[in-house]
Amino acid sequence: MMLPATYATALMLAILTMLCWGSWANTLKLAGKWRFELYYFDYTFGLMIAVTVAAFTFGSWESEGAMASDIVAFSFLDNMMVASKTQMAYAMAGGAVFNLANLLLVAAIAVAGLSVAFPVGIGLALIVGVVLNTLIKPAGHPGFLFGGVFLVLLAMIASAMAHSLHTANKARLAAPETPVVRRPGAPPGARRPSALKGILLSLAAGTLMGLFYPLVEMSKLGEIGLGPYAAAFMFGLGVLVTTPVYNVFFMNLPVEGDAVPFRAYFKGTLSQHLLGIAGGVIWAIGAVSNFVAASAPASVNIGPGVSYALGQGATLVSTLWGLLVWKEFEGASPKVRMRVAAMLILFVVGLALVSLAPLYR
Repeated sequence: MMLPATYATALMLAILTMLCWGSWANTLKLAGKWRFELYYFDYTFGLMIAVTVAAFTFGSWESEGAMASDIVAFSFLDNMMVASKTQMAYAMAGGAVFNLANLLLVAAIAVAGLSVAFPVGIGLALIVGVVLNTLIKPAGHPGFLFGGVFLVLLAMIASAMAHSLHTANKARLAAPETPVVRRPGAPPGARRPSALKGILLSLAAGTLMGLFYPLVEMSKLGEIGLGPYAAAFMFGLGVLVTTPVYNVFFMNLPVEGDAVPFRAYFKGTLSQHLLGIAGGVIWAIGAVSNFVAASAPASVNIGPGVSYALGQGATLVSTLWGLLVWKEFEGASPKVRMRVAAMLILFVVGLALVSLAPLYR
């Protein structure tokens, strides 16, 4: 299997992860009024296709990095034959946990937008993931790592405050023009969901998102553990198996709008289905890159904690998409813009500290 032979290559893979994980959600935005529950079926198919192709190509070729590695560099099929069933179960469990987290994240995007769901949800995931991954396989100066994590926590708070204030301002401006229509018997003051809903969905997604990566790392431990490509494949199976189970819940008890029947999936346009598949492929490219970077030879390994943290730099990418392309904070007050700017600065500095951590072991 192909593994990076230099620190620069491993770092570039982690940066590719950041770009992919920060950009895939644009396909959901481009799908228009297509419900996220229906979009997610195609997203799952795209993810599974991508990890399978990676396993039978890059995961089956020999490379200088693999030969120089302190890891036994089995090809994908050989690895699947000798790996422990327990390790496979860890990777599938990682896929199952990620899948629920990602559905919650997609729901948060539908409710609150990219520039809120990612900073709050993925920011929390970064904190949980860095701490747990560092405990499993320490790599990097703890002062840099946890200093960066603290700044990310402050960035999350700034993002949540910006969203809450912007939502309140929009509601205040719309109030004189939009009469409140209450259902018969509805309690006085009943209104549309507040900003809190999107933030809570993001926090739930972030908590679970931070747990999936340690499970993947556990699947790679030991002499008969999974390589990165086999881990990605079993991870994809975990996603594929659990999507119908989770999505039944979201389709019947939606976070926004009415319940949606499964037959509505077949009413989607070709472009909507292709966008969902593209979203899954883009995310999977980032995931495989991340797993491979974290499995590099010890001399050039950036470590799972750092690899995961850099991957979660996707927050910056997705937030910029939300701000610059989708105009999610258009017309924001100066106070809101100031908090958004603070969030971006804190994220940049926090991720820079995490990136430097491996150089000061």
